[in-house]
Amino acid sequence: MSKIESRLKELAIVLPTPPAPVASYVPYVVTGNLVFISGQVTAAPEGLKFVGKVGADISLEDGKEAAKLCAINLLAQLKAACGGDLERVRRCVKLGVFVNATADFTQHPEVGNGASDLIVAVLGDAGKHARAATGAGSLPRGVAVEVDGVFEIA
Repeated sequence: MSKIESRLKELAIVLPTPPAPVASYVPYVVTGNLVFISGQVTAAPEGLKFVGKVGADISLEDGKEAAKLCAINLLAQLKAACGGDLERVRRCVKLGVFVNATADFTQHPEVGNGASDLIVAVLGDAGKHARAATGAGSLPRGVAVEVDGVFEIA
């Protein structure tokens, strides 16, 4: 078992089958040694979770959990991009975190930490990344968070 797969097991994380795109795009693009992963939402095996606006329907803590779920889906897409071998991952370069929030909500970075903390927990130092956390008036299917990412692979 690879180091990353072992870490996922320690964290009790099972990567799902990567969700299929819901529109006209591909889930990831590999160019050179970079993987650009399309935005991942709060899809779970039982359907969408965390639907609503952070600051109204969704608490800050649930927003963090929503971002964590997006990061799990991001890792599932990354694994697919690596042909099933997460040992090819060299580092997380950047995450983009989009938060479906009320106009007066200002804790987007704290929501984004749900995704960032998970990536670092799984990848260690290679998981430390640049990031943008942005508020959005709405997101696809009404989800609370969407996360995209860029990774370097071997």
